[in-house]
Amino acid sequence: MNTHTLTLGRPGFWSARTVFDWLFAALVITGGAYAFQRYHAAMDGYEKAILVGAIPAMVALGWFWGRLRVLMLCVGAASLLAIGLYSRATDSFGADLSQAEHVFLLKYFLSSQSAILWMSVLFFMSTAFYWIGLFAKTADNAAVHIASRLAWAAVFMALTGTMVRWFESHQIAPDIGHIPVSNLYEVFVLFCWLTTLFYLYFEQHYATKAVGAFVMLVVSAAVGFLLWYTVAREAQEIQPLVPALQSWWMKLHVPANFIGYGTFSLSAMVAFAYLIKQHASEGSWLRLSPLFGLGIVLCLEPVVFRKNPIEAISSYWAVYFGVAVLIVGGILLARRRIGERLPALEVLDDLMYKAIAVGFAFFTIATILGAFWAAEAWGGYWSWDPKETWALIVWLNYAAWLHMRLMKGLRGTVAAWWALTGLAVTTFAFLGVNMFLSGLHSYGTL
Repeated sequence: MNTHTLTLGRPGFWSARTVFDWLFAALVITGGAYAFQRYHAAMDGYEKAILVGAIPAMVALGWFWGRLRVLMLCVGAASLLAIGLYSRATDSFGADLSQAEHVFLLKYFLSSQSAILWMSVLFFMSTAFYWIGLFAKTADNAAVHIASRLAWAAVFMALTGTMVRWFESHQIAPDIGHIPVSNLYEVFVLFCWLTTLFYLYFEQHYATKAVGAFVMLVVSAAVGFLLWYTVAREAQEIQPLVPALQSWWMKLHVPANFIGYGTFSLSAMVAFAYLIKQHASEGSWLRLSPLFGLGIVLCLEPVVFRKNPIEAISSYWAVYFGVAVLIVGGILLARRRIGERLPALEVLDDLMYKAIAVGFAFFTIATILGAFWAAEAWGGYWSWDPKETWALIVWLNYAAWLHMRLMKGLRGTVAAWWALTGLAVTTFAFLGVNMFLSGLHSYGTL
């Protein structure tokens, strides 16, 4: 006899939508229509297609995760406020950017440089509060809730700074305006907020804030590099794009690439937490020594990415390296207390897998888009340029990890070590290739 189960009371996708969902969709559509009406003359056909495609994507994201709706609306409001403040005075090209030195809100909060500096401070504060909360008497304490809110505030400031920087670039000269994902300064900002945003989703999904202490370490390390790069190279200054970057492919390739970088970094820090919890009760340092050694290697990477040996041991990098070593050593010393607060190994393992799966999907898309971009810019889809070669190495590394996971049931210690060492490979592909292996992709300099 066949048995049929009828599920009652579960609303369909459209019937589940609330009035706030539809109001959000209306606001996004209105905003997209306004942007098209205002700026269509400066867009080519591809850019118009991207804008049209972005509207349903934003609506879908807002419906998928309600907190993104609040974030998008707040970023939109802050960006429009900044644009309005800039536009009160004009020069020969448009809004007068010198207003950033005279208008209080622009000078201290809403200009791109001010917003990104606030992003940096908030990320450092969030990291500190996550660690304070990890050592508090109770797992669900005020410090971790403050840390999570600070992380959201940092993402808000990062996105606001990015949007305002995009506007600022178009006010300098007609041929300078571009989406701010074109140099190391801009992509480090992109990396910071993307990595944090993915973590915040997983934080809500798994109902645990303990992993934030680890994930925010890699974000704070990126912020530390960003601050040095800003001071040492005045990287915050908006520069014209080199000819190869003057392509609409950049608007798709770079964000997809950095979703991969961000989630791979997230998975590595979750793997670090996994190993700490797994060895929390061990008294011997022997089995933990490889973890400390790998930590030292990762801490040294920003230092060795200096061609000048004098600059490599400058006071800033000496402090950077020293603080990083102290953090890694402190985590290993306090592993028992930390391990008690971390979620179960099965949860960490699942989070690590999902982060890599998401990253691999987007990194694959980014690689395909990069091939199309290369064909347009240089006449060939693949040229075995060092950046392309190392991108392939990164792709093969995580393809092998996922294959072993899905086909051979890879779990536990080996999976964690593999994910953690993958961060070193990914970092070299991101930064090291540009510094040491000259090629078609050598746009960034340190």
